[in-house]
Amino acid sequence: MRNLNHNHTPEAIRKRLSAGPSISYLRDWIYGGIDGAVTTFAIVAGVVGAELSAGIVLILGVANLLADGFSMAASNYSGTKAEIDDYKRVRAAEIRHITDHPEGEREEIRQIFASKGFADAELEEIVHLVTSNQDMWLEVMLAEEYGIAAVQRSPAKAAIATFLAFLVCGAVPLIPYLLGLSASAVLAAAMTGVVFLAIGAAKSMWSTATWYMSALETFAIGMSAAGLAYLVGATLKALVGIG
Repeated sequence: MRNLNHNHTPEAIRKRLSAGPSISYLRDWIYGGIDGAVTTFAIVAGVVGAELSAGIVLILGVANLLADGFSMAASNYSGTKAEIDDYKRVRAAEIRHITDHPEGEREEIRQIFASKGFADAELEEIVHLVTSNQDMWLEVMLAEEYGIAAVQRSPAKAAIATFLAFLVCGAVPLIPYLLGLSASAVLAAAMTGVVFLAIGAAKSMWSTATWYMSALETFAIGMSAAGLAYLVGATLKALVGIG
């Protein structure tokens, strides 16, 4: 969680800025956790709806945890890496533009800051300051023209966060079956509901939503997916006659 309560003494500011901007992998944790709980419990609900055995629940559930969890992590790795590759491509293009067409690129900077309300001598001073440092020039162009941040996330860390969250949250619906408890389906539903509520409540710490609204929203999304899986399983059982 990012601490937004900064100390504003000169020394504290210098120390904080020298450490550089922090990179959050919250999205990857939330994404992996919700999907892990949803997909695993959806399998449990579908198998229960089809009235199949507890062994089938475990086989399909564990297979889903490993295969789908790895698939999500790999996809997140590839997607994050693609963002970095795009950043490098655009940055290289902007370096060529600054080298080959410096006056045109200065005019872009001029119009960018003019649109922010600067004018006359003040505007020209800003243009001079920005374009006198190529790194600053590039950073402004990437942010303002392409909406690309200079700080990039690690593909490996994003993938690991997704995979671990998927495993931890996705394993919860399988615990009653692993322990051989009676009324496993009911316990799995209750435990998964708690996971959805916990993820939603935790997510509110990084948003302006109240914890209970965020928890209820996540709970509604997850249980809706599980309910749909149960209906599909029950319907297929009735149509195919398995069990």
